[in-house]
Amino acid sequence: MNPYLSIVIPAHNEAAILPVTLECLREFLEERPFTAEVIVVDDGSTDNSSAVLGEWRGSFENLRVLRNSVNLGKGASIRRGILASRGECVFVSDADLPGRPEDIIRLLEALRDGAVVAIASRRPAPMNSAPSAPRFLASTVYRTLVRLILNLPVRDTQCGFKAFVREPLLPIVQDLRLGGFSFDVEFLFAAWKRGLAIREVDFEVVERRPTRHAILLHSPRMLIDLLRIRISSGRATRDIRAEGAKIERASVEAEPAPSAPDAPR
Repeated sequence: MNPYLSIVIPAHNEAAILPVTLECLREFLEERPFTAEVIVVDDGSTDNSSAVLGEWRGSFENLRVLRNSVNLGKGASIRRGILASRGECVFVSDADLPGRPEDIIRLLEALRDGAVVAIASRRPAPMNSAPSAPRFLASTVYRTLVRLILNLPVRDTQCGFKAFVREPLLPIVQDLRLGGFSFDVEFLFAAWKRGLAIREVDFEVVERRPTRHAILLHSPRMLIDLLRIRISSGRATRDIRAEGAKIERASVEAEPAPSAPDAPR
């Protein structure tokens, strides 16, 4: 019997934080009436993440572990975990679980209320509350670029705390190509372009450790990825229109020619 919920976690060199996250999830799931699985995708870690996960598999029966032989990137690992999932709903989280486990329920409630995708959205905060001024500015600039380039009506694309109904999203996930940090925005943009209902749920970030990713170092690549998403979307739209026109022409050509009226006698 397939579980109701699949929890997918990409992990690269996360041996220090994984026990904290897995303990939170184990305690959370023990109190839930639904069945669940936790899929950790070890993205070619070079620390002792593999050993940590091996130990946890013995005490956490809900846990499944997938391992990439080399580091493929966050997006590629999430994609692999989603495609391997079996739940009716899928929840994707960063390895440090940046929200309370109870917030997962709020996302699932949004799905039950009609959303196909539910994402945790960090409340706007002043610069002095951010981890650093450069990170605050980089995040602000990136959100602005997402709106300008993609016109995507989502306030926070990068928060690592998302849930969705699995079945309608599987074809989208299979077609995604970006393997790094731009996976989130590519995923949301593809869902939005297909008219799937996306709901943002306000929540407070739980800082279980200092941030590890220097977003400024990834910003040039992420800008290029935004342009690639936009170009690919335009190309796909043209292809769909061309195919529609082709089908319409074929239909017209297949129609029998009207018969000539009888000659007057």
